[in-house]
Amino acid sequence: MDTSDEKKLEQLGSFEISDQMLRLAQNNQRQNIFLNAGRGNPNWINKKARLAFNRLVEFGLSESERTISEGDLIGYTKQQDMLTRFKEFLSPETKEIDAFFLQMLDYSQQLGIDTEMFIKELTDGVLGNNYPVPSRVLKNSEIILNHYLESILYNGASLADQTDIFPTEGGTAAIVYIFNSLRENKLIRPGDRIAINTPIFTPYLQIPELADYELVEVNLQSTEDNHWELLPSELKKLADTNLKAFFIVNPSNPGAKALTPSALNEIKKVLIKHPDLMIITDDVYGTFVEDFQTIYAVAPHNTLLVYSFSKLFGATGWRVGLIAAHKENVFDRLIRQLPNDEQRQLNQRYHFVVMEPEKLPFIERLVADSRSIGLYHTAGLSTPQQIMEVLFALTHLLAGKKDAYIDASRSIIQQRYEDLHNVLGISTDDTKGNSKYYSLINIYELAETRYGKAFRQYLASHFEYIDFLVRLAEKNGVVLIDGVGFGTEAGQLRVSEANLPTPDYERIGRQILEILEEYHDIFKKADTSGK
Repeated sequence: MDTSDEKKLEQLGSFEISDQMLRLAQNNQRQNIFLNAGRGNPNWINKKARLAFNRLVEFGLSESERTISEGDLIGYTKQQDMLTRFKEFLSPETKEIDAFFLQMLDYSQQLGIDTEMFIKELTDGVLGNNYPVPSRVLKNSEIILNHYLESILYNGASLADQTDIFPTEGGTAAIVYIFNSLRENKLIRPGDRIAINTPIFTPYLQIPELADYELVEVNLQSTEDNHWELLPSELKKLADTNLKAFFIVNPSNPGAKALTPSALNEIKKVLIKHPDLMIITDDVYGTFVEDFQTIYAVAPHNTLLVYSFSKLFGATGWRVGLIAAHKENVFDRLIRQLPNDEQRQLNQRYHFVVMEPEKLPFIERLVADSRSIGLYHTAGLSTPQQIMEVLFALTHLLAGKKDAYIDASRSIIQQRYEDLHNVLGISTDDTKGNSKYYSLINIYELAETRYGKAFRQYLASHFEYIDFLVRLAEKNGVVLIDGVGFGTEAGQLRVSEANLPTPDYERIGRQILEILEEYHDIFKKADTSGK
């Protein structure tokens, strides 16, 4: 790949560049093992929830055969005495997963859930034999999901009874739905200023620039110097009342750092001066930080919470995420404060689906907008996906204070992080807020550390910043992701500590050093020849 090709490549987004690198790496010159550390897809999965799902399908099929049984054509389920039949179906003495269901029934009773109705919801849910009703979220599923969020993200704040949830097709759908509904409800408009904590997951940078939105981005910058921590001094910028919204991934992607208590406290202070600020926090990596606390826990009335089950539970293919909003929130309040003519326009938009559109909460507008209003009656995440979320949540809720599964997932990430950094000779960041799910490797810093400042300057001035990424894939078969698309300075490469076997992270470190040494050989020859 020549320089002109590399310049064209730099116009693409980080993940699109990564797709190009995959082709190079799979046919690398040295015939090395292909190592793709570009994506955040974990290479572990949660077994218990999947076993539970399959067991529920088995029960659901037996229930359906009770009403119609004509070969492969079987019937519908009946709620009457279903709980009794479910208990008779279970064999906890021989099937470990059945003991899990007995725990689940006890737990749901403690939450005040009608277990007869819950079993019907779970059974029909896994079978997928009905539309999601209610469209936004299944009734008992919402209760479980709320307690899961409170347990895993709020760190002591009690918000389960005050929060509405909209399960979505992963965190990606949640992001798209939120941007769309903010625009449709005139909460963001072309030319509006929004704050974004950079570096950040690329869609949060790309979507605002689309012609659909044309928003003005104000960066709240995290830097390598402070280990990618978002400092309270940057958060003070949010007090600017010209800012309409603040988008953040917490812990950050790719920086991997969670907001500190002092940063969360600064946000609370800012909201005193700027009570109309809308906050959207994407907390998919929160479970990889001990004692993590989301912005939603300290500023619930101003915050939409995005969460995905994909990373912790190894479920990126399931597409299971959610949006959570407080029952009393700034989004509803700002809609009520719109000019009368704009409120009439919105009432006209939503009058097809509710009799009193002016009372339709923003989270329900998200649901309606997700299906272009006209298909609101068939909106909502598929019921099998919703039940999968519930089962993932229950594996944690029933584990008690010490969740061995979460501990194991953190341990895997920790080991890979340490192995990579040790091989490269880079100091680790062992502060409490580091999720370690990703690492940002500064190739220019590494070049200077190993070979001196002159070599660093040569590398930066004589090659396109993407050249290292290309050579690493083309020659050694290693795929990393360019950090520039996330908002970093040139030379930062993102490594996912999630998606490869643990021994591969030492290999990646050695391959990075090997390519760097080859650049240094070029530098020495150029220096000797006087170029």
